[in-house]
Order: sequence, then C-alpha cells, then structure tokens
Amino acid sequence: MRGRDGRGVKRAGDGERAHAVPRLPPASSPAPREPALIRQRWSDVVFLHWPVAPDAVAPLLPPGTRPDLLDGVAHVGLVAFRMPVNDVAGRVPAGGFDEVNVRVYTIDDHGRRGVVFLTMDADAAHAVVAARLLTGLPYVWSDVSLKRGRGGLRAGAVRRRAPGGARGRWAIRIGEPVRRPSDPDLFLTARWGLHTRHLGRTWWLRADHAPWPLYRAEFLHYEGDLLAAAGLVPLTERPISALWSPGTDTGFTVSFV
Repeated sequence: MRGRDGRGVKRAGDGERAHAVPRLPPASSPAPREPALIRQRWSDVVFLHWPVAPDAVAPLLPPGTRPDLLDGVAHVGLVAFRMPVNDVAGRVPAGGFDEVNVRVYTIDDHGRRGVVFLTMDADAAHAVVAARLLTGLPYVWSDVSLKRGRGGLRAGAVRRRAPGGARGRWAIRIGEPVRRPSDPDLFLTARWGLHTRHLGRTWWLRADHAPWPLYRAEFLHYEGDLLAAAGLVPLTERPISALWSPGTDTGFTVSFV
C-alpha cells in the first residue's frame, strides 16, 4: 500500500491521524493469511534490553515508522540465537547460522508494531549476502560464538569483520520459567513483524510464531561497543530485562495492508 510520500508506509504527520493502539502488543500473533515465504527456527535465544531516549531512536528508523514506547521509554535490545533451520519458499534450505542483532521497536500509521534491526551479525557469508539483497536487512559478516555452560550458563561473543570492527561479549544464567509475562516481557518480545527499508520503500514483514516460552535470566556481564556502533547509548549500564527462550519456529510473509 503506497502512502502520500510514494513509499510503502505513510509517514507520521502527513495529515492523517495515526491509528490508536493499545499499550501492549497482543500476546499471540494474528492468524497468517498467506503461506510463509521464509521459515526459520530460532533456538537458544538470549534477550537483553536497555532503556534509551526516544529522540535518539527516531532518526534511525525507516520512513513511515516511529519509536514504539512503553510508558514513554524506548528500548534497545541485544538478541542472540542459533538458527538451525532457514528455508526459502517453505522447502529450499538456505543454510543455518548463528546471529546476534541489535534492535529497536517501532509502530507505523496502520498500528502495526514491529522491530527495526539496526545491526545483524551472522557467521555465514552467504546468508549475509542473500539477506541484504532480498530484504535490505543490515546483516554483516562476523565471527559469532554462542556457548552453553553448566548450570544454565549462556555466553556469547561477536567480532565484526567489517565494517568498523565492533565487538561484544555477554553472559547470563537461565532461571525460572515465566509463568505470567509482565508488561515489559510482552512489550519486548511479542513482536509479530518487522519494518525494513528496501528498494526505496518501507516494507512490513509479518512474523508468525507461537508465543515465546520465556525464562527469567540472571544478567552476569556485558562488555563491548555493539550498541554504540548501532548509534545508541543506553540510559542504564545494566540491562533492565534479561530473558532466555528455548526458541520457536517462525514463518515470514510480506504484507502490503
């Protein structure tokens, strides 16, 4: 659907009032209306989130989107996981890889809440090239190491090959299952799509998957410049949310509505 600025999504402030949206996203994704173009399995997922200033996030977003806020606060996430399954058109294997991304949260004038990826580090060069060409997502080829330890330890490290050589290291310890997700849990993980800028327009890609099975996590440490390299400085040194999930299967479709 083309907006008044000639792009895929109308810009906020173009003379039409943005859709009113509830404070939190829905706990489960809407039923898919089309077959998935891409199917992936995300496994052993670490979520770390820090608060950031909304004014710092806004310039980093595609046209037609704005920061999605929880009680006036924006958030930046560092999310690491393994992707053992990555199929195109539901049946053509494209090869799995390990990924670490830095993300922020968005909403558009249709009321669609999603994710904008600022950086996406992956350890498979072929996946980086294909994703950049097909979707415009900011994948970069990096050395990614994700490790499991005793007692629920999860540790990771990234060293970006190019550009810039950003790097980071972190560790958490898995805790108890989340029986009833809190408002921040839902706001930061119940994201049923993404916005990306590609071929001169802003695209919306739906993500259809079961609600995340979440576990609390003890934050042990983070060091590095992955967030700064993405253009953001957190308002706190320690993350305000640390979660882990065994993972989920996901299907992506392109939506023009």
